[in-house]
Amino acid sequence: MLTFQAFEQVESIILWGLTATVVMTTIMLGSQGLGFSRLSLPFLVGTFFTGNRRWANIVGVGVYLIGGWFFTFFYYLIFIGVGQPTVWLGTATGLLHGLFLLVVLLPLLPQFHPRMATEYDGPTEHQRLEPPGFLGLNFGFRTPLVTLLGHVVFGAILGAAL
Repeated sequence: MLTFQAFEQVESIILWGLTATVVMTTIMLGSQGLGFSRLSLPFLVGTFFTGNRRWANIVGVGVYLIGGWFFTFFYYLIFIGVGQPTVWLGTATGLLHGLFLLVVLLPLLPQFHPRMATEYDGPTEHQRLEPPGFLGLNFGFRTPLVTLLGHVVFGAILGAAL
């Protein structure tokens, strides 16, 4: 049964999860617009669902925001498991999250993304997206720094607010 206090916590998770996701996305897409990186995680997520590049951005942002809430609940569980949420714990969690994305998930992405070429086979008619490569370096040499910055800020916001 949800108590009033539990409801307030869920409300806080939803609010701050959205806020942290919007800030992280703004950092990452802003860096793309400034030419620091070509990585757009919302676009990559959107292209899972559609091959239409315009719709991929729209769908990707929506799915990305929902994913941000999912990760907010995951961070909250980590915070509760470790003890009390703090800015430093949030920052460390965001750093680990960003490192996992760069070192493990981005290099694996071509293996299960339906529209992404692999490092081994190259592009085809249906797989035209460039693979990110290790640390996302195929999207620019600043991509790892921008990605880590976005995830660290995401974690810090959640650590401070939850």
